[in-house]
Amino acid sequence: MDKIIGVVSGIPLAKGRFDDDFADRLSYRYTVSMLIIFAIIVSTKQYVGDPIQCWVPAHFTPNHEEYTNDFCWIRNTYYLPYDEYVPKEHEGRQIIPYYQWIPLILLVQALCFYLPILQWRTFSGRSGIDVNHIVEAGRMFTYAEHAEKRVDTLNHMALILNRYLSSQKAIKTGCTLSLKHVFSRTCCLFVGRRYGNFLVTLYLFIKFIMLTNVLAQLFLLDSFMGIDSHAYGFHVLASVLQGDDWTTSPRFPRITMCDLKVRRLGNVQRYTVQCVLPINLFNEKIYLFIWFWMIFVVIATAASLLTWILRIIFRVDRYRYVKKHLKLADKIQKDWDRKYVVKFVDDYLRQDGVLIIRLIGHNTNALTVTEFVCSLWELYKAKCLALEKTIEKKDPEAL
Repeated sequence: MDKIIGVVSGIPLAKGRFDDDFADRLSYRYTVSMLIIFAIIVSTKQYVGDPIQCWVPAHFTPNHEEYTNDFCWIRNTYYLPYDEYVPKEHEGRQIIPYYQWIPLILLVQALCFYLPILQWRTFSGRSGIDVNHIVEAGRMFTYAEHAEKRVDTLNHMALILNRYLSSQKAIKTGCTLSLKHVFSRTCCLFVGRRYGNFLVTLYLFIKFIMLTNVLAQLFLLDSFMGIDSHAYGFHVLASVLQGDDWTTSPRFPRITMCDLKVRRLGNVQRYTVQCVLPINLFNEKIYLFIWFWMIFVVIATAASLLTWILRIIFRVDRYRYVKKHLKLADKIQKDWDRKYVVKFVDDYLRQDGVLIIRLIGHNTNALTVTEFVCSLWELYKAKCLALEKTIEKKDPEAL
């Protein structure tokens, strides 16, 4: 137990990637860690303790009792309220088939929460830029103590993003069949690096998968446990407010029934025994917490997805975001500057560049974003001025 507590306390301090926002980390980092820890706790109780204890007839020997416990644990038990009679052999029973598989279910849930971010990292890494590397560089800039290191880090970040943004325009038009253009294959006329929206489209798609995953788990979990309603947590709260015993339910029953047959001298004798499932004391609390946690993750993920969609849809939001940081550093002073700010956002940064800047902002602070935007702005101005001088030399009347 001390080791488990140590793992839990170390989760917030664990080194991870930063090419995402807080809502993403709720799914793939905190939820996955929580589910794995719960799986360890439940499996420890199953294989170290006694997950089931059955009340057997008095003439059963200790070997018979051990056999009954093992048989009922493997065979599944069924829930039967005290005010109902014991059903016959072929009558309908409310079988409880899931308690043996709780550790595996928790691990599968953890895998489903981790797969979306794995897809994001795989495809974004093939886009031509390592988003996590540039965001980590931003964090290094934020916490650097020496001025020289801060300047070198900032220049390194600006050169990497500038190289990526410049390479987008060099990509030929048309659809390709490479892995990094998976979205261009499906939406070839609208999505791709040459349009500057590959990372944005991929990021929104991954967020949508995350939201779909947590919603699907809420419904599939109830269906797997044989629960008709999909408001488990609210039912528990209603029972508590009404003063009812919310622990007495077919969801995670403590006391169940089990039917077994024993062959004696050619005769088959049927026994119905009453069993206690101490493991459900843990399962009930764990899944009650998981249910409310998933509701919280749904709300956070949906809010994050909606926010990013609005940021991408409204072009003016991108323009205001970049212009705000340029004004903080007093970089917009001339009419030339005001004229080229829109081109800086639309033609140079485009949606992918603004996405990377926003991710840096989510993982650092406003000062770091301001310095980074200004560094990119200086590179862009230098390019524009050099281009104007070249055109002026070739055709003085062109300007």
